[in-house]
Amino acid sequence: MSDEPQPPAARPVFYVSDGTGITAETIGHSLLTQFSGFRFVTDRIPFVDTPDKARQAVEEIVRAGASHGVRPVVVNSCVDPELNRILAESGALMLDVFAPFIAPLEEELGAPRQSRVGQAHGMVDFEVYHRRINAMNFALTHDDGMAINYDEADVILVAVSRAGKTPTCVYLALHYGIRAANYPLTEEDLESDRLPPRLRAHRRKLYGLTIDAPRLHQIRQERRPNSRYAELETCRREVSAAETLLRMERVPMLSTTHASIEEIASRILEELGINRGMF
Repeated sequence: MSDEPQPPAARPVFYVSDGTGITAETIGHSLLTQFSGFRFVTDRIPFVDTPDKARQAVEEIVRAGASHGVRPVVVNSCVDPELNRILAESGALMLDVFAPFIAPLEEELGAPRQSRVGQAHGMVDFEVYHRRINAMNFALTHDDGMAINYDEADVILVAVSRAGKTPTCVYLALHYGIRAANYPLTEEDLESDRLPPRLRAHRRKLYGLTIDAPRLHQIRQERRPNSRYAELETCRREVSAAETLLRMERVPMLSTTHASIEEIASRILEELGINRGMF
């Protein structure tokens, strides 16, 4: 019998919400990253807005606890006290997203909370909603240089292929209503010591993304295995040339290798001086 320590059992974690669950999942993920050496199995249960749905969630949580042999963790953003009481019957560790903040806010504002279900990401402002949709459409039509009219862009991401431009543009559009375009640096662009002509008039909107060559090689291998495009040497050459070009043109730049998309987006907004609240 081996004396080596056994890895801990995977801990089931549920993000439960009366809405989309985005708030609970975002906060919960940030919490879990603070604990290394543990294995977490996560699941989101959205739209738990009736007692019956809460009881169904309880059954799912209890089953997971029995299957894994450990107490589940529930990160909960439901606002209805009755739903929270039912969810607590699961026996899981309950982490109420709002609890630490409600009492201080009630005291400061001199008014009690109003438990309104599903408001965190509801379509309560049509102007804001349409701004998000328009920003998404802009990001998709200006993906990988498909459209070249950047006059209405708030941000133009510049990088070699597969460095993270598209997901960052979509995130900026969805969460901030930012009109984000992206421009892929081609081999012809990388042979020059100047920005491509179509970008020069929009210098103040430019932000460069880079990535470690081995990581880029791995990503490209998954897309086009054993191609010249995916060769490690190709990746090294392109990344080096892109970084040199961006530095020479004094375009701000960030490596996406170990950064989350949330961090990338926040740094872009900060460095370009774009002050836009998160939806």
